[in-house]
Amino acid sequence: MSCPVSPKLDFGGTTPYEDYVHASVLHTLQQQWSKDPREMSFLVITQVMELYFGLLCFEWRQAQTELRADDLRAAVRTLRRSDLHLQALSAAWRPIARMTPTEFNSFRDALGEGSGFQSGMYREMEFLLGEKSRSMLVPHRAVPAMHDQLEKSLGEPSLYDDVLAALQRRGFDIPQSVLDRDLTKAYEPSAEVEQVWAAIYRGNDRDLLELGEALTDIAEEFARWRYDHLLATRRSMGSKVGTGGSAGVAWLEKRTQRAVFPELWTARSYV
Repeated sequence: MSCPVSPKLDFGGTTPYEDYVHASVLHTLQQQWSKDPREMSFLVITQVMELYFGLLCFEWRQAQTELRADDLRAAVRTLRRSDLHLQALSAAWRPIARMTPTEFNSFRDALGEGSGFQSGMYREMEFLLGEKSRSMLVPHRAVPAMHDQLEKSLGEPSLYDDVLAALQRRGFDIPQSVLDRDLTKAYEPSAEVEQVWAAIYRGNDRDLLELGEALTDIAEEFARWRYDHLLATRRSMGSKVGTGGSAGVAWLEKRTQRAVFPELWTARSYV
């Protein structure tokens, strides 16, 4: 029998793992502002969420590239992968949601006016999903690079815009007025687009059905993330004013009522 091969231990400097992952840098980014040990959990989970926001933006831009190349199967694979990221993102709420009000209050003052509402990458994520609003650029004015990126994203097609454009190229009756609308404003439902999705769901084109279901999975998981955010906030701080000065629970309740890719939900009534 051959002897098991031991892993290489000495690389004469940093390890290839460190060079690739930059783990030592990641583990220096947790700067507690209080002495409460629970703050570290909150801080790490928040940073993990930020990484997932960035990853989701990357994946959805990749899906846009594939849609523009009319490679629907590749786009669906990318969208399916991003749905798994969203599931992991939602799971990250659980430790925060289990904090009692007293536990959360033990380090809440350290946040000052800081709030996830101010996350530039989360805003980018919303813009990619068609949830656009020029007023949402205001919190980012003090960070020029982020503000410039968000302003650019505000005027660019969302993921759903590229889906609808791809459907039009395949011969579906997507109104030109929908594609040519003011892209800096939130997407509004269209009766014509609703009928296109109803026709797709009545048909047997597996590629298009897979596209519709992949998008619906994303919409559902994003709605779940928003709702989990609402529950975590309600559980840890009740109806207090949010850390960023928002209405807290009332603001989050309003956000959970908006569905992304709206016609994918309403079209099912006509199938």
